Amino acid sequence: MKIQPLADRIMVEVLEAKEVTKGGIVLPDSAKEKPQEAKIIAVGKGKVSDEGKTITPEVKVGDRVLFGKYSGTEITVDGKEYLILKEEDILAIIK
Repeated sequence: MKIQPLADRIMVEVLEAKEVTKGGIVLPDSAKEKPQEAKIIAVGKGKVSDEGKTITPEVKVGDRVLFGKYSGTEITVDGKEYLILKEEDILAIIK
């Protein structure tokens, strides 16, 4: 099944939280924070302005991004979990 986000929505695959800290401490599942880093899988055509023009999203498929902690809607497609966000929920592109 393929999904194409509408308007300014973006489909991302959430990247797993790290299991080991920089200091080498192994974190159990209960101590991990909700991951906030993701890879973009699909992008909508963009938001329509009040003048009727389509504003193209700043992100593209393949970008790695940071998003708000409790943003988006979780979905499952073909057994894989994804998140659908609005472009405004994306905080930064990781370069």
